[in-house]
Amino acid sequence: MGRGDRKTKKGKIAIRSYGKARPHVAKKAAGTKTVAAKPAAKKAAPAKKAAPAKKPAA
Repeated sequence: MGRGDRKTKKGKIAIRSYGKARPHVAKKAAGTKTVAAKPAAKKAAPAKKAAPAKKPAA
C-alpha cells in the first residue's frame, strides 16, 4: 500500500487522480460568501439514578 495503490491518498497523488481518499475541492469564485454549517444538536445524556443510601455500620 503506497505509491500506485489506487485506494490510498499517496497512490492518488502518484497517479494524479481524485476520489474518496483524495477528494477534489473546486476553487470558489472571488466575492462569494461562505455560510458556516450549523453544528449538530447534541442529545442530552440520560439521567443517572442515585445509588441507594448505605446503612451505618453497627
